[in-house]
Amino acid sequence: MGVTTDRRRRHLIDPADPRPRQSASGYEMSLSTVQMWVMSVLAVSTILHLAAGVFYAAFTLGDRRAGAETGLILIAGIFCVMAVVAGRAIHRKPVLSPWLLLGVAPVVVALLVR
Repeated sequence: MGVTTDRRRRHLIDPADPRPRQSASGYEMSLSTVQMWVMSVLAVSTILHLAAGVFYAAFTLGDRRAGAETGLILIAGIFCVMAVVAGRAIHRKPVLSPWLLLGVAPVVVALLVR
């Protein structure tokens, strides 16, 4: 039983009849959306690393300067809030939102732990 030449063989590519392009309906992101996500991840992670360094500096001071320790914790908290604001601003969302509490949470924990 031979294969007739009229029927197209399925395993071969036919340049005259390309396959329909399958879209990922809902999973496709534009270039600007991807750029926005990359920029926000980089900005937020950079600012949070800065805040982590300031938290570390506050805890390595020890009991020598208690006022400086509290000041550094508050400065680190400001950086955490700025990270949340930067992420929301990059995504063009309102910056005043309950998400700002996420930036304040490390300060509360640090002040309770010290």
